[in-house]
Amino acid sequence: MSAANSEKYIKSIAVFCASSEGNDEFIYQQSYKLGKSLAEKNIDVIYGGSKLGLMGQVAKGALENDGIVFGVIPDFLKRKEIVHTGLTELITTKDMHERKLKIHEISDGFIMLPGGFGTFEEFFEILTWAQLGLHQKPIGLLNCEGYYNDLLSMMNTMMTKGLLNPENMELLVVSDEIEDLIKKMHEFEPLEKPKWMTEEQT
Repeated sequence: MSAANSEKYIKSIAVFCASSEGNDEFIYQQSYKLGKSLAEKNIDVIYGGSKLGLMGQVAKGALENDGIVFGVIPDFLKRKEIVHTGLTELITTKDMHERKLKIHEISDGFIMLPGGFGTFEEFFEILTWAQLGLHQKPIGLLNCEGYYNDLLSMMNTMMTKGLLNPENMELLVVSDEIEDLIKKMHEFEPLEKPKWMTEEQT
């Protein structure tokens, strides 16, 4: 599972999403559909390891279509009623921080589905790492039914107020269609690493 930026080398994608089911049937179905689509494209799914909610549907969609699914879960969440026991591999970490580092390490790209605080936290950390030049992997946002319209509007406000460099918005790939989002991620061209980063820091 090596990191790269073309279709030839995107072999694994981490999915950030809710561990709750929510109350929107379309979003629930899209979660399954994303897992299915990745499996059909021979792209491994990396996710948080839960059998519950949208997370569980992503895993189910991939596994039911002969996909490979890696779960990464911290030890304190590894309980029988939460953890998915039918994955290709379950990786246990000592804490949440180590979990995020491991997901970053074994993923060639990232997709955010609808979710809550935890989903946002994972997404913004990986997006910030890209902004800092710590990785050059594609980051996709699946905007199901306009779920993230307000977030995208907030980002535009940040640019308008001069607090977000417009160039950094190019780090984010956005679509409301699964196939289109994956296609855009395959075509993603990373920005050059920030000039302030020395060779010793890269």
